[in-house]
Amino acid sequence: MKLNKHVSSDRSKSRKRHFSAPSHIRRRLMSAPLSKELRTKYGVRSMPLRKDDEVQVVRGHFKGQQVGKIVQCYRKKFRVYIERIQREKANGATVNVGIHPSKVVIVKLKMDKDRKNILDRRAKGRAEVLGKDKGKYTEESAAMETS
Repeated sequence: MKLNKHVSSDRSKSRKRHFSAPSHIRRRLMSAPLSKELRTKYGVRSMPLRKDDEVQVVRGHFKGQQVGKIVQCYRKKFRVYIERIQREKANGATVNVGIHPSKVVIVKLKMDKDRKNILDRRAKGRAEVLGKDKGKYTEESAAMETS
């Protein structure tokens, strides 16, 4: 069911807006989920990636247990380059391999005051929603409606 009449559900329009998005919106699009430990610690599910975050690749050829630091966020290509994830070119030079942000999990955040503000703001909003027991229909609420 369509919720917002101002947002198109046309596939071609969605793709056009995604691939021609400006940099400040690409930042939001290049978000990755937080690890289970960070999720419980901060009460936030995902965050936009940035340089110096530590991430773990969970999908694709380079998936594994090793944790690497983000060297570069290439917003134009929707890719992040991670410390030890490289391949060798035909001439022997090593180059970083671009990984899509959806295929990584954030293991350690690089903290500064702006990031802390974002986490606090998002955690507060999430706590309010969970505090209300959204969508829960209890016997007390049924009794209140009838009286």
